Amino acid sequence: MSPAPENTWLAIRDELRGAVPEVTFQLWLDPLELAAREGARIYVRAPSHVRRLVEDRYLPLLRSTAGRIDSLITSVEMVDEDWAPAVASDQTPAPVDDPGLNPRYSFDQFVIGDGNRFAHAAALTVAELPGQAYNPLFIHGPPGLGKTHLLHAIGNLIRTNDPSLAVLYSTLEGFTSSYTQSARKRDFEIFRARYRSADVLLLDDVQFLAAKVGTMEELFHTFNILYESGRQLVITSDRSPSDLADFEDRLRERFGSGLVVALERPEFDVRLAILRKRASGDVAAVGEEVLEEVAKRVNSSVRALEGALIRVVAHASMRGEDPSADLAREVVGPPLPEQRGPVTVPAVLSAVAEAYGITVDAILAHDRRSSISKARQIAMLLARDLTDESLPAIGAAFAGRNHSTVIHACRRATHAIESEPRTRELVDKLRSELLISR
Repeated sequence: MSPAPENTWLAIRDELRGAVPEVTFQLWLDPLELAAREGARIYVRAPSHVRRLVEDRYLPLLRSTAGRIDSLITSVEMVDEDWAPAVASDQTPAPVDDPGLNPRYSFDQFVIGDGNRFAHAAALTVAELPGQAYNPLFIHGPPGLGKTHLLHAIGNLIRTNDPSLAVLYSTLEGFTSSYTQSARKRDFEIFRARYRSADVLLLDDVQFLAAKVGTMEELFHTFNILYESGRQLVITSDRSPSDLADFEDRLRERFGSGLVVALERPEFDVRLAILRKRASGDVAAVGEEVLEEVAKRVNSSVRALEGALIRVVAHASMRGEDPSADLAREVVGPPLPEQRGPVTVPAVLSAVAEAYGITVDAILAHDRRSSISKARQIAMLLARDLTDESLPAIGAAFAGRNHSTVIHACRRATHAIESEPRTRELVDKLRSELLISR
């Protein structure tokens, strides 16, 4: 028997608090309320301005967290404050009744520049001619550049043009979780029906498949079944098929057998256009001079760019003032050269190891001595806050730990920062050094 919806929601909120910086949780996730649960779907209520931003930025995190807390939850839907549940239905959903798509991701909302023009054109062609052009389509690039946006845009346009087509979006984590649950029950019928009945399969972050032998085998056969029957596959990764070193050759060959396109970091004009689009929608009114200051200071990814704007707006809100260029300079930091990329997990590990006078291997090892554990917790917190990596990716980089370990470590590190002035001073110093030395 599954726990009461209210208890499940409290557990979801608890994990969300540990998964993001506290100011982010207070501003955007704390206002969320459980509106209803209907079978495998939960409805989450929020004020309209919060709902739009959560759908755009945090819905994948909300979905994955809900699924981990209660494996029976397969869908999360955001609703307005005046929403009321419909009369319950006895109908059983079709295998791909819930495509997992975010309706706010569209081609119209995607800002085009030199670094993504080819990928955008290829994605649009696939959406207009599913199964007929560029199959499979493999999109790769660093985190936060719009791979997920393009996947959802493809799915949404296909469903608009031809509602009869079964479209399914899934992260690799979701695919793996479903496979693991099926393996535990020794019953793959529902799992295979869901993925193999799709007319269009959109698979996100496939790089996390490495070293998962059973899941890799299942994906290989699913790929073949869909491809050989003329159905569309679109796959994303943080690296090209040839760079997926831990993958079987046969799977790398399948991924690279269609069209492979790359996403590159946006130039200044594109970053400014992205910020203008964001400022015109979900966040409070922000002047052009503020947007320019943010665009000058963040060039690693779209996600980091939007996050910087949100931080400026959040600080302005907490101070009871309007966002300003001076505040943007204070919150975001000094302008950065165009060639600088995002902070990486290895850079965080090296900086923390040096600060604590230990080795990176010591941080990665399963050493429970308090001094080592504290350094590891601080490193995980900095990786969460400064890199573009997801919690599962951070855990994997820390010698194969899982996302729950990362969340727990971040909580411990946050408590130490709040209660120990010397730790707070050290972490502030590390943050500054990592941001400046990129």
